[in-house]
Amino acid sequence: MGNPYWENSGVWGSLLKNRDWLILDGAMGTQLEARGADLKNGLWSASLLKTHPDLIKAVHKDYLRAGACIITSSGYQASLMAFMKNGFTQEEGIGLIHTSVDLALEARKEMVEEGIISEPFPLVAISLGPYGAYLADGSEYHGKYGVSYQELVQFHHLGISLVCDSGADILAFETIPSLEEAKAIVEALEFFKKTKAWISFSCRNETEVSHGESIKSCVKIIEKSSQILGIGINCTAPEYMESLVRIAANATQKPILAYPNKGDQYDADKKEWKEGSSHLSFREGAEIWLKAGAKIIGGCCGTTPENIKELVL
Repeated sequence: MGNPYWENSGVWGSLLKNRDWLILDGAMGTQLEARGADLKNGLWSASLLKTHPDLIKAVHKDYLRAGACIITSSGYQASLMAFMKNGFTQEEGIGLIHTSVDLALEARKEMVEEGIISEPFPLVAISLGPYGAYLADGSEYHGKYGVSYQELVQFHHLGISLVCDSGADILAFETIPSLEEAKAIVEALEFFKKTKAWISFSCRNETEVSHGESIKSCVKIIEKSSQILGIGINCTAPEYMESLVRIAANATQKPILAYPNKGDQYDADKKEWKEGSSHLSFREGAEIWLKAGAKIIGGCCGTTPENIKELVL
């Protein structure tokens, strides 16, 4: 059986018509580093939008070849405020944000033209990071920003305004650490009535998002928004996912996205991941999360196209 939230939305309908679940892509930064990129800077993978856009497009193609039904743009750290903080002009920043979307759209188009993928086309989601991604200090893993609610609304309003007419299929607000920021995103979206999105949370344990609110309360607060088509958990330790997915799935009819990291710990000072203790294979984890109620499975930091290939039946 399909899910009415998705069946009634053009962005999902063609993909879900004959599928019980969908495959999302994996980490952008991890695969860029595997291709030789140096991402230890304040813009992370967004820095390559200026210097090596070809590498970003190549990573999108890596995930499409691996079987992803949805690819996400390299926009997580690519906010206008982040670009200007790192020395770009406003005009340059806006141009690079548009480039992040264009590269994903071009990758899909070229793969179709090459006959590697065919209809129904994979979806392109525009990745939009939390306020913590702009700070670039790891605060998306605790959510203690020290800014007002209205500042969060304004931050996300600006981000949406720059990409809402870009031609992609959906916005993806990722690694959101708190109930407050999720509410701010919903409020900002209301200024763009035709824009659809999913919101995905970073979580600190089996029941709570990174700031400490329960995942159930976060799901409930955004459940009422008709513009939110899915609710996710991402960049969270694999061992927490089964519980989080089950709680979220029981609290909403909207589809649940599960895209954990590899179980490593992020060092914000060194801008690198330290090996964690997860012993689940990616395929084993995916089977567990699907049984718990997830409808979209992918990966976050540390995952690769090889992990995504494990999901293809």
